[in-house]
Amino acid sequence: MAMSTKLSVAIHILSLIEIGPPDRVNSELIASSVNTNPVVVRRLMSKLKKAGLIHTSRGATQTYLLKKAENISLYDIYEAVELDHEVFNIHQNPNPNCPVGANIQTALEEQYAKVQNSMESELKEIVLSDVIHQIKQREA
Repeated sequence: MAMSTKLSVAIHILSLIEIGPPDRVNSELIASSVNTNPVVVRRLMSKLKKAGLIHTSRGATQTYLLKKAENISLYDIYEAVELDHEVFNIHQNPNPNCPVGANIQTALEEQYAKVQNSMESELKEIVLSDVIHQIKQREA
């Protein structure tokens, strides 16, 4: 069971917008870098634009960050692209006649909420420029 890759792809998109050649960054170039369909990239870029993180325009390539990379937290990106903010889903319809089945959902909700809150706190501490710095270091 895999978690959504929307966050990592969105971070990839924003990093490429910041690092890439400013006059050539479009959905086709990004899709090539992500190794996915340009439609997937355009959908995520639309969400990033709606969240006020990027500017895009049709025709002449005009794609750029609307905030400095050091002012964009990974949580900002997460909020922009993850419609369902719950990292963990709990299986539905356990047997209510079983002591575990009758109580598992409530028990897991409490534990998962703790993990979710910790994850979100960590994402708020990491900024896009941190990721870009690591990319540049590894490239060098």
